[in-house]
Amino acid sequence: MKNVITELLSPAGSYESFEAAIGAGADAVYVGGPAFGARAYAQNFTQEELITAIETAHIHNRKLYLTVNTLLKNRELDDQLFEYLLPYYEAGLDAVIVQDLGVFSFIRRNFPDLDIHASTQMTVTGPEGMRFLEEKGATRVVPARELSLEEISAMHKASPLEIETFIHGALCYSYSGQCLMSSIFGGRSGNRGRCAQPCRLPYSVTSKNRKYRGDKDFCALSLKDICTLDILPDILEAGVMSLKIEGRMKQPAYTAGVTAVYRKYLDMYLSGKEYHVQEKDRKYLLELFSRGGSCKGYYDMYRGPEMMAFANEKKSGNIQPEIRKIKEKIHGNLILSPESPVILEITCKGQTVTAMGGEVQFAKNQPMEEQRIRQQMEKLGNTDFQWEDLNIEINGRIFVPVKVLNEVRRDALSQLREALIGCQKRVQVTKQPTKSKDQAACHRRVTDSLPVYVSCERSDTAEVLLNEPGITGFYFPFDTMEKFFSPELAASSELYLSTPHIHRGEIPEKWLRSAQKWLEQGMKGFLVRNLESYAVLKKMGYGEKCILDASMYTWNDQSVDFWREEGVLRNTVPLELNEGELKHRDNTSSELLLYGYIPLMLSAQCVRKNLFGCTGKYETAYLKDRYNSEFPVKCSCDPWGKNISEKAKYCYNIIYNSIPYGLPGEKDQIKKLNLHSLRLAFTIEEPEKAKAILKEFRTVYQENGKPSGRRYTKGHFKRGAE
Repeated sequence: MKNVITELLSPAGSYESFEAAIGAGADAVYVGGPAFGARAYAQNFTQEELITAIETAHIHNRKLYLTVNTLLKNRELDDQLFEYLLPYYEAGLDAVIVQDLGVFSFIRRNFPDLDIHASTQMTVTGPEGMRFLEEKGATRVVPARELSLEEISAMHKASPLEIETFIHGALCYSYSGQCLMSSIFGGRSGNRGRCAQPCRLPYSVTSKNRKYRGDKDFCALSLKDICTLDILPDILEAGVMSLKIEGRMKQPAYTAGVTAVYRKYLDMYLSGKEYHVQEKDRKYLLELFSRGGSCKGYYDMYRGPEMMAFANEKKSGNIQPEIRKIKEKIHGNLILSPESPVILEITCKGQTVTAMGGEVQFAKNQPMEEQRIRQQMEKLGNTDFQWEDLNIEINGRIFVPVKVLNEVRRDALSQLREALIGCQKRVQVTKQPTKSKDQAACHRRVTDSLPVYVSCERSDTAEVLLNEPGITGFYFPFDTMEKFFSPELAASSELYLSTPHIHRGEIPEKWLRSAQKWLEQGMKGFLVRNLESYAVLKKMGYGEKCILDASMYTWNDQSVDFWREEGVLRNTVPLELNEGELKHRDNTSSELLLYGYIPLMLSAQCVRKNLFGCTGKYETAYLKDRYNSEFPVKCSCDPWGKNISEKAKYCYNIIYNSIPYGLPGEKDQIKKLNLHSLRLAFTIEEPEKAKAILKEFRTVYQENGKPSGRRYTKGHFKRGAE
């Protein structure tokens, strides 16, 4: 048998699915409660069902994890989270799955012995991010689904934290946690568990005036589901200990069927037998559910059309997997003596309980037969137990009312249940006080003019804007910084080096050497877009020179405080909070985006490669939806900088919104938010257009002028996200 600790982890969107999962062999089950889970549209559990599920899992030596993997607003975190988690914590909940670092620190402080699993929504992509979470108290990491076996193995070697990865089910087109498409399109935020799956809709695609000839139902962003039966040993040997099945929105039969198949093959691997997948089992999984076939995911390939369904057609065969309820075997001894109470002793898993009740009567005429007594005692109904053996000791001619037998049986089983789960229950804790805020800072005097920073992704746009007045500082990617940096420019403008949106692998040596040189010559620091980049820079001693971009979510004051304690320079206001919610957030160390094309998705897939082939060049493709809105798709072929390394291994796509976000008419409201600074973000704009937009916002925010009337979306500033 393989000497490894493994866990088969199954989903449950309802109590029936929970029973199906453990009945089919799951070692652990992850579920959503009445709130704060990333599958808001699943049936989910009531509080009573969830407590019952925790207890039932523990009776069967299984574990139950609760999803708290959404971003929380201040009122939810301050007023609801503690009371929400407390009954589950007391019942012995094994772990919570968390995305929000404010939630993370809140749970660490209030429920210190509750395990925290870092959700895949955190977009953990490397060993340093994993080490960072280890230092903060996480016990497990669910890394980004896009990682290869090689990358997972490197993470396993870098940290003792448990690693959990997805082995079956749906794949998101975007890196989880880095998708705003559903949110921006219709207000249903994936970060709040309400994704409407716009990636599954049809889109036409063009690139360099070439149109892909797909039909009207061609779904350019729709991936196949993942199935890893064939590479299960490779996944385990890379260091994964928890094998996670996706599907909290699926029916109990699906959960039972998929869990049973993976249980079979996990046991085969653990037994040391030759590992061989039968074709009938592959076919069985496809008949349970298929979206254009299946793929092995990103474990052994980076991306490609082989992973794409290009359709949203869901198929399932006419099969009904067996759903069985697992039972624990119990041993019993029933003693019946005239003029004595009924005595029932039950033993299970080393626990012995005794129940007594009623009085056994002497039978003058017809004594009660053992068969009738046994028949009554074997009625265990919908409990978690079944008799392995029951010894009935009858001393003389006796009669016992059936009601008494039932009461004693129920009492004994209740005692046994409590004995089996009691050791995992916890004592009640009290809510820890929130740190008092610096009132002077929170109520900073409102000024007419805030510092304005500009980010530029294009060097030609940056060249034009460098000569414009009214700009406090610039955020540049490597190529642009390399082209324009000088000590003189650094003395006149604050300069920050932008990290890639997605950080995989090591930072190229040239990038690091240049960054160090520029810091020595006056560069202020870094604009950081992800946890891995921050963790690497912190390790190098640059943590206090980091500014967090909007993708490093700070929805609530506790997440703001988390990063303030880290010592970062400032954060960027989240793009999904509305004006009212921002008024109740501590913005004194925050920068607000005034203008920019919002990144809707960051994807390891490449629209251009999948449909037209790869050129390896920074190019832009365009998606057009059924309303004729056109969305630029930028190919980030060399994330750290063009020609900075021999081969750009981890390129990605950024899908931008069709129209830019802008708040030219909201100056008065923005003045009241107690912000640190403002930002204009230029990504795909031509130089002269960027110059005109800068002039418009400078006119409004620095010269008290009027907006131009140019078309913008206000994003969530007015409406907010669900």
